[in-house]
Amino acid sequence: MAVVAQQPAENFPPPAIPETIRAVRTEENIKVDGELTEAAWQQAPVIERFFRIEPRQGGDYRYATAVRVLFNEKNLYVGVFCADSLGKKGVRAQDLRRDFNWGENDIFGIQLDPQHLKQYCVSFQTTPYGNQRDLQNFNDNNTDNDWNALWMVRTHPTDSGYFAEFAIPFKSLRYERPTQTDSVTWGITFTRLARRDYEQTVFPAIPQSFSPYRMTYAAELTGLTVPEPSANVRIEPYLLYQFEDAEAGGERSTDSNVKLGGDIKWAINPRSVVDLTFNTDFAQADVDLAVNNLERFNIFFPERRQFFLENSGIWAGAGNQSVKPFFSRTIGLQGIFNAAPARIDGGARYTMRNDDRAVAGLYMHQAETSRTPAASFAVARYLQNYGKENNVGVMATHRLDEASSELGTQRSHNTTLTIDGLIRPRNELTVTYMLSGSRDNDNDTMGLAGSLYAGYQSNQWYLGWQTNFVSRHYHPDMGFVFQQNVIWHSPGGYYIWRPKRLPWIRRWDPGAFMNYYHDADRPGHFQQGNIYLFPVYIYFVDNSFLEYAIYPTWQRINFDFAPLGISIAQGDYYYTRHQINYNTDQSRKLSLSGNVSWGKFYNGKRLTLNGGTRLAPIPHIAFTANYEYNSLEGLGEAQEKLETHLVTLGSRLALNPRVQLSVLYQYNSFDGQGRWNVRGSWEYRPLSFVYLVFNDTRNNQLDTPFETQQLIGKMTFLKQF
Repeated sequence: MAVVAQQPAENFPPPAIPETIRAVRTEENIKVDGELTEAAWQQAPVIERFFRIEPRQGGDYRYATAVRVLFNEKNLYVGVFCADSLGKKGVRAQDLRRDFNWGENDIFGIQLDPQHLKQYCVSFQTTPYGNQRDLQNFNDNNTDNDWNALWMVRTHPTDSGYFAEFAIPFKSLRYERPTQTDSVTWGITFTRLARRDYEQTVFPAIPQSFSPYRMTYAAELTGLTVPEPSANVRIEPYLLYQFEDAEAGGERSTDSNVKLGGDIKWAINPRSVVDLTFNTDFAQADVDLAVNNLERFNIFFPERRQFFLENSGIWAGAGNQSVKPFFSRTIGLQGIFNAAPARIDGGARYTMRNDDRAVAGLYMHQAETSRTPAASFAVARYLQNYGKENNVGVMATHRLDEASSELGTQRSHNTTLTIDGLIRPRNELTVTYMLSGSRDNDNDTMGLAGSLYAGYQSNQWYLGWQTNFVSRHYHPDMGFVFQQNVIWHSPGGYYIWRPKRLPWIRRWDPGAFMNYYHDADRPGHFQQGNIYLFPVYIYFVDNSFLEYAIYPTWQRINFDFAPLGISIAQGDYYYTRHQINYNTDQSRKLSLSGNVSWGKFYNGKRLTLNGGTRLAPIPHIAFTANYEYNSLEGLGEAQEKLETHLVTLGSRLALNPRVQLSVLYQYNSFDGQGRWNVRGSWEYRPLSFVYLVFNDTRNNQLDTPFETQQLIGKMTFLKQF
């Protein structure tokens, strides 16, 4: 049955007087089982005036949601019933992993702003099967998906929908010290995605062009009498055993070792946190997937290690994948790209955030390896808030590589200083800027880099301008840049059309972006440019997707350039490429995705095919297969022909959200490398894990063939005080 919600269909500002909801104190023992059978739940006010933002803003919605809020001296409890006329048969859930993808599952989520900053929130989300997703969001701009908190949720599917019951310990949240008599007020929003019809509703009302993390629209949660903030100390020691068997050039070696280490998190007060790490290990982290790079830019491989991911949104350049003065992947690895790990002896991180400012610092020490000297990494950050949603900050990094008699290296320093900020003069308009300078004492060079972004986002339009620049001598040894000596301008936008007479289309976003690159030290010297035209960019009502794009491209090659080993002659090139992207409804048991691009490529031709499929007959079992094919003809000075095949196979088996096994196999015909990664995990208590990991990497096509096998067992234990 449709629910009527009379709300505006256009963009609208935050309310002058926020909605309020009341939490009810209970002395009853709440058993978190997803059934909401305790009498206390019936005494709590019901929140059910949700607001639809997808597939159309405002008006009637089909999927009703009812929420209640309780608390006691230990926990904040949220109970919800998500109505669905098909009940269990209507549930869409792809797998049972933690930190699942938004958009592929039925989801209910809670966003909390316990410090009432209106610029920051933490979110707790679940599916009808009870798997957990938690994250931090900053200014509805940067999201830290890898933040983990200690909390619990259980769900109970029925023939008319599903229940979800959340228990969020107060000691997992950071809030101001309460007075003895007064209750506190927190910011709160709720969101639900009914995936079958891609209907997203929120409470309170938030415009479609923003996310539920835009806490300036939040309701006020009142009635809470919270305990004194606890010591909030969390310790997480680990014990690891690793066995490695390697063979290279006919010589075989074995090695085994036992490691002890761990992390300590101490919330000094509600707004200040210290993290300590000792003998840090990331054996259970996701592996990087192989990539065949045919472009002139460095490839950005994202950070995957938990310690560095948490609070990563606070650093300058966090949302920029082209220019990052601080990139944590430079720590603990012998280089950045497909590099071997280096032992991290230990480190510390400090973060403080209040209404006015944020302060952060990080120090890590990396041990010497057979290829790299020992090194110290330090970064300091200060961010000042002003106005409603504006800020300006400064950040400094310093890397010290120690002298090594074994490696014959001298002591060296590298420093960067960065100024950045965000300006939001109105809800639809966001401006970010960054200017960074580096100094490298190895060759006594100094350089500059930076970025400027301005974007206007409404329910009907997106218009934006992005400029990134990197000077020839900007070298951030703790950072990442996509290229040296370049300025890149990217203006463009698109129209958001939601056709009322074509109900099978959710949105159609035709538009164009221009990309223009030139030398930083000689602004008149062109490097490359293209126009990205996408007249067909359609999301259907089931969130399947179709795109047709055309890329007129101009290239000037005045340097040695050999993608995949094929030497391209220096000179000017013009060519046009076409691309079609399509994916089916990714929430179904069987989903498909595909991409084909074709056309000229420098002086030759290039055809690239990408195909993928996922089979998830039940959320406990999921299989994936992806294939990339490149065909190059008449390319380069020798008019070479090359074909590459990149195959990636994966599976995930889950007994429940806490016991899972994942398997990944990848083979790349270009370099003949194949590898297996098998990971089993058991969350035997909240955020305490047992991991078993097997890695097998081999290449028989090199002049010196190699084969490496690893078996790793790791146990972590988390205790929060």
